[in-house]
Amino acid sequence: MQQKSISIKKILSQLNISELNEMQQAFIKATQETGDLVLLSATGSGKTLAFLLPVLKNLNPELLHTQAIIITPSRELALQVEKVFKSLQSGFKVTCCYGGHLRETEERNLVEAPALIIGTPGRIADHFRRQNINPQYINTLVLDEFDKSLELGFQEEISFITSSLITLEKRFLTSATDMDIIPAFLGMDNPRKLNFLSGEIPDALAIQFVKADDNDKIQSLFNLICMLGNRPLIIFCNHREAVNRLSDLLKEKGIVNVFYHGALEQPEREAALSKFRNGSSNILVTTDLASRGLDIPHIRYIIHYHIPLNEEAFTHRNGRTARMDASGTAILILSPDEKLPSYITGEIQEIAVPVNLPIPEKPKWSTLYFSAGKKDKVNKIDIVGFLANKGHLKKEDIGLIDVSDFFSFVAIRKSKVSMVLQAIKDEKIKNKKVRISVAK
Repeated sequence: MQQKSISIKKILSQLNISELNEMQQAFIKATQETGDLVLLSATGSGKTLAFLLPVLKNLNPELLHTQAIIITPSRELALQVEKVFKSLQSGFKVTCCYGGHLRETEERNLVEAPALIIGTPGRIADHFRRQNINPQYINTLVLDEFDKSLELGFQEEISFITSSLITLEKRFLTSATDMDIIPAFLGMDNPRKLNFLSGEIPDALAIQFVKADDNDKIQSLFNLICMLGNRPLIIFCNHREAVNRLSDLLKEKGIVNVFYHGALEQPEREAALSKFRNGSSNILVTTDLASRGLDIPHIRYIIHYHIPLNEEAFTHRNGRTARMDASGTAILILSPDEKLPSYITGEIQEIAVPVNLPIPEKPKWSTLYFSAGKKDKVNKIDIVGFLANKGHLKKEDIGLIDVSDFFSFVAIRKSKVSMVLQAIKDEKIKNKKVRISVAK
């Protein structure tokens, strides 16, 4: 097969990266020497770029068929991998397939076969069963965060997918936790393992704990938030019901926050993450769903409202902060009946939290919802031009913009919201009437 010649140096320049890290260099070198690889590396260490570069190098521009598939355990991780691949500006078509939105949209995208498909096991298996994907030319399979896929019960779907891929030459499996046994259905015959897991807490991550006065830790959490101020933080709970309850209680106390878990519809999930990314909320209350696949920079604090169920969950939660060269702090809130779990070793600092501190300053940004996206031929430039020309906003009044297939979220200065909505209420974007409102 003729391979596309790519320049890693050029790609890194486009990404403003001076050089690949040790893990990335080792993995890329190993892909040139063997077909089956297992990469073990911590969350936030750059695994996505490590496997995307050899996937890209193995794509043939003259072959108008799907040649590679990347399977992830969650739609958010699938979308994140797609975003990184598009940032490589390779020119190859990519399609992302996941539950929570119309299958028909993906079917239309698959008519002209993309070189790369990224998606979740259930949706990709569904497309295989409907014969929307031709497996004949697929030579590369990546199973990203595979340990999580096993936890979520995707064995049957992944087994079906791998049994359909009879022309595979390369299988890459990545994980942030080691696995004793690799399932036989993957067909990985004596794979080479690259283990970059040190088992040690990164130097950039500080771990602390707070002792709550009673078993209902909400007041201690409220005091802690007031002490930390308006720095971006994620609060982890073990159950969806706790997430909803905690979010409501914090709002009653005047703390702006958004919540996120698997029971939300896809637009609700994307709205919550967009608000957190763009600064409309500095606090995200969530389950372990958010412990993987979210590439949100500058998260300073991780708060474990509930003690993680195991060491792996603790590791992945903490991986949302202290990423790459940044520093971060993980804080556990313990009730009078709780103790630090045995997997946390070493000297852990207990911190005292003052009471009666002022509530953190509320965010200066708000998020607008646009009922138009990529499929309506609307992009970020269109939205900026529309808000500047019709909404009379200056460049500095417009923040982060997230454009999905059928809707978009835009951060604007909170002080400008009423004025903008009034100015654009009868206007069209790209000659189309679009519903615009404050994102729920």
